[in-house]
Order: sequence, then C-alpha cells, then structure tokens
Amino acid sequence: MKVAIYGQVYQDSTMDYVGELLDELKKASATVAIEEQFKYHLSKKSNVDDCRSFNETTGLDGSYDMFVSFGGDGTILRATTYVRDLGIPIVGVNTGRLGFLSTIKKEDVRKVVREFMQGAYTIVERSLVEVDAGTQSDEIGPLNFALNEIAVSRKDTTSMITVETHLNGEYLTSYWADGLIVSTPTGSTGYSLSCGGPVIVPTAKSLVLTPIAPHNLNARPLVISDDTVIRLKVLGREDHHLISLDSRIATLENGTVIEIKKAHFAINMIEYTSDSFLNTLRNKLLWGEDKRN
Repeated sequence: MKVAIYGQVYQDSTMDYVGELLDELKKASATVAIEEQFKYHLSKKSNVDDCRSFNETTGLDGSYDMFVSFGGDGTILRATTYVRDLGIPIVGVNTGRLGFLSTIKKEDVRKVVREFMQGAYTIVERSLVEVDAGTQSDEIGPLNFALNEIAVSRKDTTSMITVETHLNGEYLTSYWADGLIVSTPTGSTGYSLSCGGPVIVPTAKSLVLTPIAPHNLNARPLVISDDTVIRLKVLGREDHHLISLDSRIATLENGTVIEIKKAHFAINMIEYTSDSFLNTLRNKLLWGEDKRN
C-alpha cells in the first residue's frame, strides 16, 4: 500500500491527527510520501525520516493507492495540482468546519486506513474543466484546469462587465454582471451555490453557468451538458479582467477569447460508506432538521 499525504494547516492539533494516520499506516506496512513543506513541519514533532518526499513536479506516480489531504475543501483543490492526471484517489481529512469535499472528521482519521483496507468505500470520478485563452494562456500557466469552477470577473473597477457567451459556437447571451462562473458538479456546492446556482450530484454529466450579481434579474443559472464547448469574451470599461481557476487567479486582457470545456482527465475521490455525498449534503445544509425550537 502506497499513500501520499499533504496538508496546509500546521497547528499542533493537526499534527497530532497526522501522527495517528502515520501510526495506522505503519501498522499496515504502507509506503508513505509526504509533501516536502508539510514534511518539514511534521519533522519538528514526529520522526518522518523514513517517509519519502514529493512536490508539484516530482515524487508521485500512478502506483499510489491513496492521497490524503489534511485541511478543508481548499486544501483538496490544491491537492489536485499534485495529483493532476495520475489517477491517485484523494480523500480529505477535515481539520476545520464540515466541508463538501473534505468530509472525514479528524477524530476519525484512523478509519481512512482501516475502512480502505476493508474495502468499505467507492471511487467517485469527479470531472474538471480546463481553459484555453489563446495567446494569453501563458498568464494562466500550465495548471489550466479546475475541479470546482472557472470564473471571470471584473478587475480594478466597480462597474459591471459584459460577458459574451457562446455554446458550441452558437450565441447564448451577453451577461451584464460582476462576472460569470462555469462550475462542475463538484463546484456546484461552492462559489456557484453562493451565487444562487443549483446543487448537482458529483456524477452528473453537467456544467453550470452562474452569473455573479447580474444586472438583469432574468439572468438565471443554466445547466448544460458537460460536452459543451463554452466561449467567453469579456468587455468593460477597464483594459483587463480576472480569471480564476479554483484558488488560482490570473489577469487577462479584455477582448480575449476564452474557451472552456471539460478536461481530458478526471479526479478520483474516495467516498467511504459512512460519508456519502448525500449524507454530507444533509449535514451541511441542515436538511430534514426542525429548527423552530
């Protein structure tokens, strides 16, 4: 068994739970690799000399059985930049508030190994979106994909922008808004949801277009097939606008033609039997609970 570990939170309490995971992995005689910066912080409290190291470019391959992320949903989004198209299944141990992606409670960290070895899990494939901005693509860099969403938004102005939108070459509309979100099913519970978008189960073959604070009240979120090629062009009073890919942000010139489509690879997420998406949805959104008392 080969396991990679990554984290962004360095509180002592978090390190205690990482130690529990390492102890459980040792019992399973697992080969362990730890992200190099996280390993440095762990080394101040635990002996991790026998663990391998990895970074964004080296140290991982498709032979790993599991990638464990310590933190919140944002940490898992960053974890995808390490896994990329290697196909390593990701599981998130939540060290903060309940998340939609990072669902394992830190107190239950040992079950990450135990239930995996018992086979009490399923692998859920999560689609991603990728962007091509033509000659401006260098501003985005090689990490041109996102697990949650790709969004365009205004920059250096309080004025709204116009987002000309085409689907498979056919004109849809021009959104007059603060921006536009192109969300995956995974991202439907993130930025899109906060802007009024629908919740979509992770396995749905869909994408969502969600305007950000649109001026026209009849501009509503639109669910489309995930094989749609989306073409955007932003116009406005300023010369530039922002494009964000999950937590990564770049600046593009207004008028740049942006093509967004489903990525050629997917991310595998480990879903334990006791932590299904629907169970997380009920807990996070408090569905079925009577709050009148």
